[in-house]
Amino acid sequence: MAPMREVSQPPNARRDRDHPRGPGRVAHWLPVLLVVALLAGAVAAHRFEVGPRHLPWLVADPASEPQAVPPPAGLDLPDWDAPTPAVAAAEPGEVDVAAVERALRRPLRDPDLGRRVNVAVGSLDGDGTGWATGPGTFIPASTTKVLTAAATLQTLGPNARFTTRVVRGQGPREVVLVGGGDPYLASTTPTPEEAAGTYPPRADVASLAAAVADALGGRGRVRVRYDDSLFSGPADNPAWRRDYVRDDIVSPITALMVDGGREADGWHRYDDPSLAAAQAFARALADAGLRVVGAPRPGRADDAAEELAVVEGAPVNQVVERMLEVSDNEAAEVLARHVGLARSGSGTFDAGSRGVVEALAEAGVDTGATRIHDGSGLSRRNVVSAEVLLDVLRAAARTPRLRATLTGLPVAGFSGSLTWRFEDEAPVSRGAVRAKTGTLSGVHALAGIVTDREGTPLVFVVAVDRSPEARKLDAQLAVDHVAAALATCDCSRPPR
Repeated sequence: MAPMREVSQPPNARRDRDHPRGPGRVAHWLPVLLVVALLAGAVAAHRFEVGPRHLPWLVADPASEPQAVPPPAGLDLPDWDAPTPAVAAAEPGEVDVAAVERALRRPLRDPDLGRRVNVAVGSLDGDGTGWATGPGTFIPASTTKVLTAAATLQTLGPNARFTTRVVRGQGPREVVLVGGGDPYLASTTPTPEEAAGTYPPRADVASLAAAVADALGGRGRVRVRYDDSLFSGPADNPAWRRDYVRDDIVSPITALMVDGGREADGWHRYDDPSLAAAQAFARALADAGLRVVGAPRPGRADDAAEELAVVEGAPVNQVVERMLEVSDNEAAEVLARHVGLARSGSGTFDAGSRGVVEALAEAGVDTGATRIHDGSGLSRRNVVSAEVLLDVLRAAARTPRLRATLTGLPVAGFSGSLTWRFEDEAPVSRGAVRAKTGTLSGVHALAGIVTDREGTPLVFVVAVDRSPEARKLDAQLAVDHVAAALATCDCSRPPR
């Protein structure tokens, strides 16, 4: 089966299938049919986990999400002062097993969930699972990114940054662009307006080229080489379907990528992201006044070579937050490779997968029968249990080093891959559910935190991996209804 894209549908995506149509009204329905055809294209794209980058009208823009929407013109608002809390924040409580069971009895009967349903609910500060049902393990899809996020923060720390360098090459006018595995390296310098609406901030090869031109005196000839040897092994994960890279579902993963390996249209991926990055760098050198001789070619940087310029990407905690919020497959794969490098010195997919599991164990998570083959969750060979996801979320809540694993989770009805979910059919859950989505063909999952009716935060997982493909949007809604039932339930007891 083909994968689905990891973003939610727009408002009112679920249509009435029994809408009457009278005879002789073809002309009247032509505009509607055109809209339906366009929506069908969006739904078809949903089959491929291509991310919200390519259908921007389906997700919130960083500059226009609720917290950034300006007041209407002419509205004069007083300055805001932080209020003094009237009551203490809700304390995490134990799960009321009987209450959870009652709350979920009806939504779990929905046939759109399919034949394999895993649900687990636990207290945020406790151990184990308060209430659970299902076979125990499942295909996690993009909830795998929760594991990748925590493992990256555990291994590298939240303040680490990835650098992209330029050093002198073998000849006096040869430069080598050295990839440092920055997943958000950009090809151009953003305008002030673009920078204000972009999170996290991006380093870019245009600024790098300008600094190199200054170091070389601003004139003359130069040859460009590029070194992407930080990562090793195949750029196309053997655990993915063979057409994922070929059909532009995900970019080849290299240590030197600009714009996430995507072309200017934001849809197509570069066949060779490292070459594309070097070409963007060469164009920027020409714009800075240098004469670039020949085409960029692969090369290796000498460890003792003089450094001409360097740019640093955003801190890892910000990269992790963005990766989780929009379910960025390329960023997740780059981060997993960094985990492998740090733990074993190998930047392969396999080393990254092993490193993620090792890092989680180091953080105190009992990984059990977890099997991970990538960082993004595109692989259907991945196997995880609800208990592992709950434990990772708890570890993030109690460990400042891992905190971005929680702060990066999309908020229901407001941000990232949950922007358009819980809006019409489960509006009471807007803002009460904060969770990572997971979507592949037949797979729908949510893993995160829900605040119950009493204001108590609980960790939860809802995952199905045998849902009817013909009713995928209904299956997604059914998963949302399970989470919504927890948000409206008095599912916790006061802590002892």
